[in-house]
Amino acid sequence: MTNTNSPQLIAYADRLGGTLPGLRALLDGPLAGTFGGVHILPFFRPFDGADAGFDPEDHTEIDARLGTWDDLRELSRGHAVMADVIVNHVSSRSPQFRDVVARGAESPYAGMFLTMGAVFPEGAGEDDLLRIYRPRPGLPFTSVRLGGQRRLVWTTFTERQIDLDISDPVAWEYLAGVVDRLTGAGVRLLRLDAVGYAAKEAGTDCFLTAACLEFIKRVGAYAHERGAEILVEVHGHFRQQIEIAGIADHVYDFALPPLVLHALHAQDPLPLDNWLSVRPHNAFTVLDTHDGIGIIDVGPNALVPGADGLLTGDQIDELVESVHSASGGTSRLATGAAASNLDLYQVNCTFYDAVGADDDRYLLARLIQLFVPGTPQIYYVGLLAGRNDLALLRRTGVGRDVNRHHYTPDEVAADLRRPVVRSLVAAVRFRADHPAFGGTFHHHIDGTKVELSWRHGAHEATLRADFTTAAHTVTATARGGDPVPLNF
Repeated sequence: MTNTNSPQLIAYADRLGGTLPGLRALLDGPLAGTFGGVHILPFFRPFDGADAGFDPEDHTEIDARLGTWDDLRELSRGHAVMADVIVNHVSSRSPQFRDVVARGAESPYAGMFLTMGAVFPEGAGEDDLLRIYRPRPGLPFTSVRLGGQRRLVWTTFTERQIDLDISDPVAWEYLAGVVDRLTGAGVRLLRLDAVGYAAKEAGTDCFLTAACLEFIKRVGAYAHERGAEILVEVHGHFRQQIEIAGIADHVYDFALPPLVLHALHAQDPLPLDNWLSVRPHNAFTVLDTHDGIGIIDVGPNALVPGADGLLTGDQIDELVESVHSASGGTSRLATGAAASNLDLYQVNCTFYDAVGADDDRYLLARLIQLFVPGTPQIYYVGLLAGRNDLALLRRTGVGRDVNRHHYTPDEVAADLRRPVVRSLVAAVRFRADHPAFGGTFHHHIDGTKVELSWRHGAHEATLRADFTTAAHTVTATARGGDPVPLNF
């Protein structure tokens, strides 16, 4: 369905381009020939709710401030469009949940929303509750009066995001309707947001349960019938990512960003080498997304007891401190208890600041991303080598907003003229166009030196770099001749 030689952009329509037509104008104008696809972050109504669009009141309606379904169809005619299916929860302000609040068990949507009692009908002990895995401190319950009766509804993320009971037929009908609406508008890639939390079962940690894996298969089959594929969003132990890659069309390579940063800061590419030997190839490679830079994906954790991580606990601590130092301390202001979103597994920082705004180190990181097998996705702030937006962080108090800048047209135009951005755009176009990337991948790491190469018939492309100095070269065949150096 998707072309692995076709890099994709990740962007909020309101923060890059301003609207869906504005985003299309960028992709077809100054970025023409760069991206074959685009992941448009939530554009549903409202796109600016409590969680930057991930708490829509109506998941089947485009926010009129951003455009229309016809605008989305037009964009999808020229680009492979990815959109989010928010499978774990809906907004507390959705008409369905408001009806349950008003009518309780009499509402036709009463079974659609998960309560503590639905998972633990016989009650839950301390061990049951402490076993539940959640990405934020505390228990995932919010006390709400439903039809006059006080209940504990399941809220994995915030009290404004009410978890669905995916075993309920009405909940499935709701989600199927979302898939139908998106695929009917030409969306061919469906990102299953926070899907690891979607199915809770007593006696488990309520993360990536057996029921969750079956749910992923069910959504995947439904999507395939409508000409679409699924990308699952799961942050967890790297072994879980490998496992889930066997049942989904695509997974994220969330281990890549911290491993590249570790290689650059500690001058130690061995953990990256180990990962390249075992990682699934049906991955979307990212260095940055609308969320922070994930850490849990490379460390040991309770989700897979007794299993080592790709990095040790000490290496992770050193990595986090290295990022804070490289960013001049600005990432520390946006991470953990310093900000209102207490995600336990991420550092909030632009990737450009995470490498100290060093152009050579930044371009090396991006070239590694582009050479690693999979579908590369470049986040809009990363495309423009953006810095931490402290003004936005101060306004909202939300840590992840440090990496969610609202770009004006003048800012986009100016950043596209910067040498580091011009080099990155050229590298992305090279990745999109060169036939070697349709062939076989090889990697070799010796000390601090790395070589990543692709070969397809007479075509070759090779990246050589040294993590001590961040010096790097790319050579590639041109028109079937000998490899020649390229300037990125």
